[in-house]
Amino acid sequence: MLVMKKLEEKISKLKQEFETALESAHSTEQLEQVRIAFLGRSGQITELVGTIKELSAEDKRIAGPLLNELKKESQENFDQILQLCELREAQAAENKKQWFDVTMSKPIHVRGTKHIYSQVIEQLEDIFISMGYDIADGPEVEKDYYNFKALNIPDDHPARDMHDTFWLDIPGMLLRTHTSTIQVHAMESRTLPLALFATGRCYRNEALDASHEFNFTQAECLFIDKDISIANLLATAKTFLQTLFEKKDLNIRVRPGYFPFVEPGLEIDMECPFCLHGCSTCKKTRWIELLGAGLVHPNVLRSSKIDPDYYSGFAFGMGIERLAMIRHGITDIRHFHASKLNFLNQF
Repeated sequence: MLVMKKLEEKISKLKQEFETALESAHSTEQLEQVRIAFLGRSGQITELVGTIKELSAEDKRIAGPLLNELKKESQENFDQILQLCELREAQAAENKKQWFDVTMSKPIHVRGTKHIYSQVIEQLEDIFISMGYDIADGPEVEKDYYNFKALNIPDDHPARDMHDTFWLDIPGMLLRTHTSTIQVHAMESRTLPLALFATGRCYRNEALDASHEFNFTQAECLFIDKDISIANLLATAKTFLQTLFEKKDLNIRVRPGYFPFVEPGLEIDMECPFCLHGCSTCKKTRWIELLGAGLVHPNVLRSSKIDPDYYSGFAFGMGIERLAMIRHGITDIRHFHASKLNFLNQF
């Protein structure tokens, strides 16, 4: 009888502790801890039920129903409280969705910025728009005709070897090697006079190093009208460079150059805007090679059904990466595509 009395006291005390624990639990996570502590494999109620095997046969007949009732009642109370808690949490989650304020600011806000490419391209476009030019674009996958033939580069021309072209499996199709293709499309589809500025990605099968990329960007200017001369070309190029580098006394110099689509062809160098006596940017020469230019070749005009006896024009082009590298002191062209935040965040 003494054993049964102690067992009944343990059952009563355990019931009270279990009910107190249930009342203190306010979430499903806390209820799970209560379940483990009392109803789990090593829980207090489970261990107490396991002591029945130590009782005598007479005590087992009395204690058995009491312990079973304790376990059953405790499990039912737990399930009921758990169900109510789950409903409460589900309702709270639904309310949170319903009243979610999309205008609230986050305590930690990571700002995005434009890529250095986009910044330079926008600056170039703004300059040429202010000079009255239209912005043009064209396809990156091109026909041989637009990339070479219409630009006075026939099949057997040695200039083709300079382009290291990515040819596609489709006959006569390639990834454009320069943005001059945009000029041909514009000359075919637009009315004269023509003043346009074009930027875009180009592709050449070149080995990667600090100054060469297989995927790079170019920008080109084209102007066609009656009585256009070298003087118009040099004035436009000089005005453009002075505006870009914000230096009104910036000078240029001209050297002969060869490009199949212009005649005569010119190399335009810019006076170094960063030094007076030579620096690392200009390689101590005080001049920076920058633009390939010239008057549009008569054959190029004829290919677009423009009569070179009445119209003439000029064109010049540049590498956008080279411009950005000069302006910002970037020493490796591979940084532009490396996706390194330490580099990109500088701009």
